[in-house]
Amino acid sequence: MKRSVLTRYRVMAYVTAVMLMILCVCMVFKYGFDTGESVTFAVSQLHGVLFIIYLIFAFDLGSKAKWPIGKLLWVLISGTIPTAAFFVERKVVREVEPLITDGSAQAVKV
Repeated sequence: MKRSVLTRYRVMAYVTAVMLMILCVCMVFKYGFDTGESVTFAVSQLHGVLFIIYLIFAFDLGSKAKWPIGKLLWVLISGTIPTAAFFVERKVVREVEPLITDGSAQAVKV
């Protein structure tokens, strides 16, 4: 597996987790203080798009790492729980790092 697959996942895990925390703060202001409705709408739309990208990259990583369906679902769902993606990302990196191959080892011999 290439390192870029893991890097894409890591970036989107962090971005999704941060956006989810920002969305939670926006929701508190919207429903708790009756302010910031337009900001909440914009943040929720952006988070939705980024979450879809996160799902695609996490699924790609899981399929290349040959995860069982339960583990894949847990990684996919972790993007919906505030701060969970930070912890799951660390665990995933520790498990996937040994699967990363060096590009020079994959050279085709003629």
